[in-house]
Amino acid sequence: MAVQAEAINHRTQTTEREKSRRRERLFYTGMSIAFLITVFAGFSRTYFLRPYFTPQPLMPLLHLHGIIFSAWLLLLLTQTTLVAANRTRIHRRLGIAGAVLAVLMILVGSVTAVIRAKSFQVPEGFASPLIFLTIPLGDMLVFAILIATAFYYRRKPDVHKRLMLLSAIAILPAAVARLPFDFILSGGPLVFFGLTDLFIVPLVIYDCVTRGRPHRATLLVGALLIISHPVRLLVGNTAAWLTFANWITQWT
Repeated sequence: MAVQAEAINHRTQTTEREKSRRRERLFYTGMSIAFLITVFAGFSRTYFLRPYFTPQPLMPLLHLHGIIFSAWLLLLLTQTTLVAANRTRIHRRLGIAGAVLAVLMILVGSVTAVIRAKSFQVPEGFASPLIFLTIPLGDMLVFAILIATAFYYRRKPDVHKRLMLLSAIAILPAAVARLPFDFILSGGPLVFFGLTDLFIVPLVIYDCVTRGRPHRATLLVGALLIISHPVRLLVGNTAAWLTFANWITQWT
């Protein structure tokens, strides 16, 4: 009887682990796909399907920017798929490429933002390109912090995987702001920031379902993302920022 009970308990634990892995695979893969769909929908008219909407070619820097950022999201989907398939060795090797790609994203994203500040037509809610510059540079700053932290916690999977998802959310505002909906186009930064922050909600729900409460990384980093959005709007209207932004754009 004791042997039978132990065998039943073992089968039960195995089944629970399989269910847990299945939930994790579906969630993280689903979130990665949702990011890709959002980016494609947001940039379809200005990048992915640009020839169908406008004959004007893009400058090479913007092509490089689009390729690198798209590659990052595809890599994120690949990495989540590898983890779900228990291919951790390949996952770790690709992580090195991911670190290099993240550095390129930060450099190219920042340079692109500064160069575009000279000619970019700012959306409603911004008085000048210099004020708007806090948006893309803020995205790059938050992304850099989250990626560096995710790399530091790479040996703690529960923290690492949440930071990777949240770092992807950090670079979504540009895509969300370009979604073809009138209320987004006319709503200003608080609307597209707010819609971007909604991507944090599924992670909180997932934590509550699988752990009974939100993970500390989800709460702390999610709060950082949300708070960073209004903060950069406040910073953009200060004299110190305008002086800095004017100085940095003169160097490009």
